[in-house]
Amino acid sequence: MLHVFGISDRAEAVYRVMLSDPSLGVSDLAGRLSITPEDVRSAFDELARAALLRPSLTTPDQWRAVSPEAGLEAVLARQEAELVAQRNRIEEARAAAAALMAEYTKLRPGWQYAEVEQLIGVAAVRERIGELAPTVGSEVLNFQPGGGQSQDSLDASSPHDEHMLQRGVRLRYVYLDSVRNDPRTLSYVRWLTELGGEIRTVPALPMRMIVYDRKLGIVPIDMDDSRAGGVLIHGPGMITALTALFEHVWMNAVPLGDQRRHRAKGTAEEPSSQEREMLRLLAQGLTDELVARKLGVSVRTMRRVAAALMERLGARSRFQAGALAASKGWIDLD
Repeated sequence: MLHVFGISDRAEAVYRVMLSDPSLGVSDLAGRLSITPEDVRSAFDELARAALLRPSLTTPDQWRAVSPEAGLEAVLARQEAELVAQRNRIEEARAAAAALMAEYTKLRPGWQYAEVEQLIGVAAVRERIGELAPTVGSEVLNFQPGGGQSQDSLDASSPHDEHMLQRGVRLRYVYLDSVRNDPRTLSYVRWLTELGGEIRTVPALPMRMIVYDRKLGIVPIDMDDSRAGGVLIHGPGMITALTALFEHVWMNAVPLGDQRRHRAKGTAEEPSSQEREMLRLLAQGLTDELVARKLGVSVRTMRRVAAALMERLGARSRFQAGALAASKGWIDLD
């Protein structure tokens, strides 16, 4: 159980025995657990680093197990701080990369070369999509993050989608689970399904993406702001990677009409797929706004669901909720 806190099975076994009988020494613990004294001392070192063991205040050269409530709370606080620091480093790296890309683009106006074409702004992306749609021969792969789609976006997509389906092009689109609760988007994807499109949903998507005939692809310039524009990719290596990413997500996505793996609400025994993803994101230390954006829901909805999950798990913090969910096997933190 304590492996989610980075504690080995052997150290956990030593810790549990020490909690049940604080008087046991190294040799006693070794005999009780059928391990060597060296193994016990190694477990002591591991537990002490995790603040689950401390020197005895009354008996020299003796160790005492810290209560789970106090010890694990300290472990959670330390891990949460480490995750926040890691997230800050990632954000700094992303900002540096974005700044470098922007600087390079300014130095190279009209930046284009054999495998990449830059499209500045939403209008440029939509115009390029309009040019590419009539040329598609067999298949379109599409990630649509962001939850419910705007009416402008749906109006821009509908004629292209309809014409491609009429020509026999296979459309495979992946939306977020949250669109099942958005009447406008749900009506649109059902219309696509009736025309022959294949629609699936997942709790979260890694990025916005379109791939045409496994030869061309469009991805955002800025992953956090699709309005900045996109990049049209021609290179076979990059297209192969994007296609492999799509197939992996598609394989685990739920068909629109299939409710076997998707539920609007979870139960005390088993959370919904969207709740699982929320717990996973919370365990990573992401902000409320970023979690809501990845799930395609409002911040208010995200906070309401998070509070309900914490209550179900008996968690004092969102990070602890993620750790407890992992201990129940609801999510994987690896």
